[in-house]
Amino acid sequence: MGRLAQTDGLTDVQQEILSTVRDFVDKEIIPVATDLEHRDEYPTRIVEGLKDLGVFGLMIPEEYGGLGESLLTYALCVEEIARGWMSVSGIINTHFIVAYMLKQHGTQEQKDYFLPKMAAGEIRGAFSMSEPGLGSDVSAITSKGVRDGDAYVLNGQKMWLTNGGTSTLVAVLCRTDEGHPEGTAPHKSMTTFLIEKEPGFGEVKPGLTIPGKIDKMGYKGVDTTELIMDGLRVPADRVLGGVTGRGFYQMMDGVEVGRVNVAARGCGVAQRAFELGVAYAQQRQTFGKPIAQHQAIQFKLAEMGTKVEAAHAMMVNAARKKDSGRRNDLEAGMAKYLASEYCKEVVEDAFRIHGGYGFSKEYEIERLYREAPMLLIGEGTAEIQKMIIGRRLLEEYRIQG
Repeated sequence: MGRLAQTDGLTDVQQEILSTVRDFVDKEIIPVATDLEHRDEYPTRIVEGLKDLGVFGLMIPEEYGGLGESLLTYALCVEEIARGWMSVSGIINTHFIVAYMLKQHGTQEQKDYFLPKMAAGEIRGAFSMSEPGLGSDVSAITSKGVRDGDAYVLNGQKMWLTNGGTSTLVAVLCRTDEGHPEGTAPHKSMTTFLIEKEPGFGEVKPGLTIPGKIDKMGYKGVDTTELIMDGLRVPADRVLGGVTGRGFYQMMDGVEVGRVNVAARGCGVAQRAFELGVAYAQQRQTFGKPIAQHQAIQFKLAEMGTKVEAAHAMMVNAARKKDSGRRNDLEAGMAKYLASEYCKEVVEDAFRIHGGYGFSKEYEIERLYREAPMLLIGEGTAEIQKMIIGRRLLEEYRIQG
């Protein structure tokens, strides 16, 4: 382990958890990740191993069988896992966001029923906001839930559902006009539904279809799917929090911590790219000496190391602010924006250091080069982050009079 991306002020328990995860990543993920990724194969053994370590219950309170850890501990674990293979951190992140939303907004019955099973990894979570035609414009969703007796009937099509096939619980955002007069702001007439389903593809329950995996440039292994609801009946007690019209706020709360997660992923991938670049630079020789002794390469390594360190510091700050109970949307947006941009740049510099071999599937950097772009769009594009950051800065620095 090198000097970069260290975190001061961790407890003995936090250090022990991180050491265990790092050891697992080095022994169980890095040696097999590229081979699994090239085959687009779901990492079943890795996921089972993380279940055994308790990672799926990391932030779930102890009374529900989890470890009750902080967002910071979780984010640092994600950083380590993404350093091994970013797709694995995606499998955990969607689960974590649903567990977090349940913990923060669920009814007592919903918490008692779902959280112990989620902590054990028996129930695996996914969440769904996006639709084929709207991208980041969440307020324009058209999927709809209509009350019918003691249930709601859901219709609509969702897109970019991480863990769509393997999950058994999906938190889905739909429009519900119940109790909301004409002219109500779109975000005030949205509801989060907790949909239980069987894993797999095709019609997984009456009215719910998960088509096959979307074929992606990178971020392979993890299944990314559509979700089609056609007359899907969901019991009224599976409205998150028991009240309609709160879905937008619940989802945004989840995405806020999810942005810290994406920042952590960017930090992890950048760290791995730096490790690969600095190692290769000391092994590859040109003009009679290792390329690490050429000033041009040293400049690249200097820039890469600085970016790894800066991104890590911003991610840690955003997590600590949320843990302290303070609003962190500004810090989370900044951390996600910076970490994803720096990740792309560090990966590209490591790719350049590898020269022609960076283009070969034999070398790990080729995989990272295809994975990094996902972070530029996941949990809100860089442009969305800049809009959020700009608005929050204007709130904070509003001039008087």
